[in-house]
Amino acid sequence: MDRRYYFLKMKGKKDNQDTKEEKLNIEADVEEAAEAVEANAKDKSNEDSNESTLKELEDLKVQLEEKNKKCDEYIDKLQRAAAEFDNYKKRTVKEKEALYSDAVSDVIEVILPVVDNFERAVQACSKENDHQTLKDGVELVYRQMKEALKKIGVEEIDCNNAGFDPQLHNAVMHVDDEAFGQNCVIEEFQKGYVYKEKVIRHSMVKVAN
Repeated sequence: MDRRYYFLKMKGKKDNQDTKEEKLNIEADVEEAAEAVEANAKDKSNEDSNESTLKELEDLKVQLEEKNKKCDEYIDKLQRAAAEFDNYKKRTVKEKEALYSDAVSDVIEVILPVVDNFERAVQACSKENDHQTLKDGVELVYRQMKEALKKIGVEEIDCNNAGFDPQLHNAVMHVDDEAFGQNCVIEEFQKGYVYKEKVIRHSMVKVAN
C-alpha cells in the first residue's frame, strides 16, 4: 500500500474520530448548559415561589391584625351595651319603685280624711250621744269613703236589673223564678269593684233561671 494513501487513510480516520469526540463534547456541553439553565430556572422559580409565599404571609398577617382590631371593637361595644343595659334595668327598677310609692301616697292622701272622720266617730262614741247622731256620722264616713274610692278611679259594679256576667259577677246562689228573666241577677250579697277595666273584686250575687 502506498504510504501516502495509508497516511491519508489514517489521517481521515483520526479526523473522523476527532469529529466524533468533538461532537460528543459539544453534546455534553449542550446538555450541561441545558441542565444549568434548567437548574437556574428552578432556582428562580423557587425564589419567585418563596417571594410569593412571603407576600401571602404578609397579606394574611395584615388581615389577621385587621380582624383582631374589629374583634376588639366588637368586644368593646358589647361590654358597653351590657353595661348600659344593666344601668337601664337598675334605673327602671328605681323608677317603678318611685311610681309605686307615688301611687300609694296619692291613695293614702285621699283616704286620710276618711280615717280622720272615723277617729272623730270613735271619740264621739265615748261621749253621751244619741244613736241618730252616731248613725249620721257613720253614714257621712261611708259617703266620704265612696267618694275617695271614686277619686282614685275605683267604682262599684252595678248589679241592679243586670244580666249575669261571669266577668263581673260571682253567682253563689241560683233560683228558678218565672217573675225574672233568663240569667238575671236578683240579689247582691257583696258589692264588687272595678278599677278602670280591671275587676278588683267580683260581685257576689244570686241568679234566677
